[in-house]
Amino acid sequence: MRDFFVLRVIAKLLIPFMLLFALYVEFHGDFGPGGGFQAGVMVAAAIIFYALIFGLPAARMLVPDALVESLIALGVLLYAGVGVAGMLLGGNFLDYFVLMSDPVAGQHRGIFLVELGVLITVSSVMLKIFYVFAGRGRDAIE
Repeated sequence: MRDFFVLRVIAKLLIPFMLLFALYVEFHGDFGPGGGFQAGVMVAAAIIFYALIFGLPAARMLVPDALVESLIALGVLLYAGVGVAGMLLGGNFLDYFVLMSDPVAGQHRGIFLVELGVLITVSSVMLKIFYVFAGRGRDAIE
């Protein structure tokens, strides 16, 4: 893709907006359609788009395999940690209302943290799957 200057410029302009829209979907997930899964797929799609335009080695330098694998575990731990915190504070697993003194604020904080865990896990797993399949049979996507 080194010869396609226009694609490289468009990608550099488009990727920040893709990530910004993913953040909008994440933060808007409490009040409407969207949430962690959709935002996670959008984040992964932006990085995969980067890999397709600039090459797999460039994407692996931007988001290394070790970071992706660590984020998979971190996302699951965040999701489960919110559930365990609810249990430790006297509620059931994923009862958000006990997370703060105000039940409504606890609901908002708990939902946000769970959705953030889902975003981190989904984007990392999608990216890991892409790295595994894109790296098979050849060293890089050119």
